[in-house]
Amino acid sequence: MKILLASSEVYPYAKVGGLADVVGSLPFALSKLSHDVRVVMPKYKEVEDKIVGLKKVDDLLKIHMGNTGIMEAKMYEGKMSQEVPIYFIGNNQYFYRDQIYGTKDGDYPDNAHRFTLFSRAVLMMLKKLEWFPDVIHCNDFHTALVPVLLKTEFKDDPLYNRIATIFTIHNLAYQGIFSHDLLDEVGLDKNLYSIDKMEYWGKLNFMKGGMIFSEKINTVSPTYSKEIITPEYGNGLDGVLKTREKDLFGIINGIDYAQWNPETDRSIKKRYSNKNLKGKIKCKKNLLIEQGLKSSRLSIKAPLIGIISRLADQKGLDLVEKAMEKIINLGANLIILGTGDVHYHKIFEKMSYKFKENLKVNLRFDSKLAHKIYAGCDMFLMPSRFEPCGLGQMISLKYGTIPIVRKTGGLADTVIDCDKHIEKGTGFVFKEASSKDMLSAIKRAIDVFKDKKKWNRIVRRAMGQDFSWNKSANKYVKLYNKAILSK
Repeated sequence: MKILLASSEVYPYAKVGGLADVVGSLPFALSKLSHDVRVVMPKYKEVEDKIVGLKKVDDLLKIHMGNTGIMEAKMYEGKMSQEVPIYFIGNNQYFYRDQIYGTKDGDYPDNAHRFTLFSRAVLMMLKKLEWFPDVIHCNDFHTALVPVLLKTEFKDDPLYNRIATIFTIHNLAYQGIFSHDLLDEVGLDKNLYSIDKMEYWGKLNFMKGGMIFSEKINTVSPTYSKEIITPEYGNGLDGVLKTREKDLFGIINGIDYAQWNPETDRSIKKRYSNKNLKGKIKCKKNLLIEQGLKSSRLSIKAPLIGIISRLADQKGLDLVEKAMEKIINLGANLIILGTGDVHYHKIFEKMSYKFKENLKVNLRFDSKLAHKIYAGCDMFLMPSRFEPCGLGQMISLKYGTIPIVRKTGGLADTVIDCDKHIEKGTGFVFKEASSKDMLSAIKRAIDVFKDKKKWNRIVRRAMGQDFSWNKSANKYVKLYNKAILSK
């Protein structure tokens, strides 16, 4: 099968969120299954520093952008590995910027133009390469116009009309909603502005277009695929998704065990495995000392809870804010790592002074510290209000750091509650998005933590879970086949 993955971000070249991790890992797993896999993304300013040996493809792409005029894009080719080529679409006006989507003041006002050009360039690129995929795997609203264009502008071209598309929703909260004036500005078919296509409350919704025009749709966990057809989680598109329910699937993301594995991790104090957990104790001692928490024997015995998160309401940080004093009164120490809303920066900074012996707050992105937190903590807290997939809980399982999560999205699909499944449990799950319910789960975890034999059984069981990309890739291949057959 010939597969093209189109994405606005791909790790390690450009990353804002989990989307980059998915498209940075899935192609390798698909390639190992003997498929011809290629990737395409915009050539941002930061790409030049992160890839060596970019080869410029000679021909310029001349892209008709409606009233905006004809714009040029350059094509570059690189290698993610020997087996996986990656193409970059370059246009300095649109992509040579310090940030990917916007500044601290908000999104770039021309994002609709930027990703319309990118989507058109993705399709035009194929003729230059003389390589036409069986399926294009589109990701989030930035590439949602690819299936739209295939069914409108490119529909009569025999080289294109056999290409199937799947559209992956990584987070339904970000839909790409723009003024309907965009149709003229970038030359999109005027018929797209209708309730059964891309019209959305008087505006144009890119994600809605991706949902309607793709052969198949998927989200990044089975539970999230069911949640988003309800008004509570549907962000105004639940009705559209309901009409396509038979074409909607959920495939859990994988994690890269070459990067996240306590047996091989060079960032942690002492490597360990589920057969020998002594190294984990050394990791905890080292983390407590490095973070300036009490390094007495008492604090080693106290449960250490880690949070690595974007600091935002979606992640349930308001529940942590309200419950912080009670969590510490349960006998726990906490380490927080992340950046986000200014409100949470101020709140957690203030709390770190108030509870300086038991709470350490790191308001930054720090990959090395993240590894140390996963290895050195006893528990990992993710109280998300909604979570399409989540990677933190799967990484923490691998490190034997027991997740405490809310029952939503990918968290519900990957963590088995110890109380309900005594011999299968891998974490502690709570249902309501409330501080009270979260505290109850934390208390249950701490009570079990006091019984070292019981706790270590859970730790070993957690470390034995398999969330590798190989399993997810096989499910994607089945979905690609379904998309091709439904053409």
